[in-house]
Amino acid sequence: MALLERKAWYDLARTTEWTPSYITEDELFPPELSGGEGIPAEVWATYDEPYKVSYREYVDVQRQKDEGAYSVKAALERADLYNKADPGWINILKEHYAAVALVEYGASLQEARFVRWSKAPGMRNMATFGMLDEMRHGQIQLFFPHEYVGKDRQFDWSHQTMWSNNWVALGARHYFDDIMMTRDAVTTSIYANFAFETGFTNLQFIGLSGDAANAGDFTFSKLIQSIQSDEARHAQLGTPLLQMLIENGQKDKAQNHIDVSFWRSYRLFTILSGIPMDYYVPLDVRESSFKEFMQEWIVTQFIKSIEDLGLKKPWYWDIFMADLDEHHHGQQLGTYSWRPTLWWNPAAGVSPEERDWLEEKYPGWNDTFGKVWDVLIDNFTHGRTEKTVPGTLPMVCNVSQLPIVGTPGKSLKDISLVHDGRKYHFASEVDKWIFTEDPERYRHHKNLIDRFLGGDIQPPNLDGVLEYMGLGVIGPGGDDAHGFAWLDKYREAIPTAS
Repeated sequence: MALLERKAWYDLARTTEWTPSYITEDELFPPELSGGEGIPAEVWATYDEPYKVSYREYVDVQRQKDEGAYSVKAALERADLYNKADPGWINILKEHYAAVALVEYGASLQEARFVRWSKAPGMRNMATFGMLDEMRHGQIQLFFPHEYVGKDRQFDWSHQTMWSNNWVALGARHYFDDIMMTRDAVTTSIYANFAFETGFTNLQFIGLSGDAANAGDFTFSKLIQSIQSDEARHAQLGTPLLQMLIENGQKDKAQNHIDVSFWRSYRLFTILSGIPMDYYVPLDVRESSFKEFMQEWIVTQFIKSIEDLGLKKPWYWDIFMADLDEHHHGQQLGTYSWRPTLWWNPAAGVSPEERDWLEEKYPGWNDTFGKVWDVLIDNFTHGRTEKTVPGTLPMVCNVSQLPIVGTPGKSLKDISLVHDGRKYHFASEVDKWIFTEDPERYRHHKNLIDRFLGGDIQPPNLDGVLEYMGLGVIGPGGDDAHGFAWLDKYREAIPTAS
């Protein structure tokens, strides 16, 4: 076979299948694990992945990717990026590695579930490669930041975050457990491979790769390129499954999967991508805004892929489009204000020049979010730093597990619902809708505020919260990335007494 062209033997090799004789099909593929109820057995053999690769090709290409990434790292190790790069960029690395590396290992378990539980032989074959991909992604993204641990202990969070109760980790774990670990193979692939990877992985990796090159971090740029090319391959696992659902009378189910997974992915990425793109990337190398990037990769390309399948935009599309102008700005205010609870040092990103950029990209920013920053700046410049850190915890959404934010005076509000005697709080009507679609999935989880009020966090004060999150134990909490140097121009503008 090795002497034949791949097209002469590939389809036969990757669709090897058998008919169980001593157990039933449901015993071999339990519905709660495999999914796809209502789709005839013979249909699974028609699964046709858009991207095809043999094992020989896979190993050769992966070797080249690793060779490229590790050789660039070795060549640039003496460049002293940590001390030469803008602190905003260094803290993007801290946020990314800690939020992503261990999740990649979790994704390998997701792909392993497809290898065992998918009814489509072609999908099982491709998921085997996907499982190997995610193992590589986890290993390389734990190895690369390790060189910085001796210089900055916050990089140790790369290995520790997902084992902690940090509020960002709680939100990320809740999301990834929801889409990767607790659904059947069909639903998981649509949520994780189609909605998350086709759309939002591109947002994180393609955008960061370009930003890294502009910031002079060619090691990270090469690393991200090597990962994104893998994601582009196994991101396509979910597309044939959507086609199967639609062609077998389950179009409404397919639409529901898209509606739920799209919003869940988007809200998390407002923190992972939105804040860094608009506030942390140095202004002189900043290209597009988060909104512009979303409009290119999501509004245009992702929606085209949905409509090509015969599906519609999510019902909340108008809410989503309006949210692009505000949600991540609110999360930036929240994360910066609660900076002691972070594992990285957030950049404020609101120097006079940066505010001009934000106003250009988001007309009206100065009259809304800018006014809140004016209060913070006034407190900073007059020595009232203690007033820039809230003394209480924020309201947290019971679906996204993120603080409830919005445009001051416009959309900042709590949306609540009483279910089985318990009151739940949501950051939007979409989060509330997701909860009501499947309350059993979400109602048992306790967010950070539930844990605080329930007595799980002791002592019940800020020190107790920080210890509960691992701050000071795993590594230090956050402070201003630039040592508040961005305030110098504001201090210069303060009238001096005559």
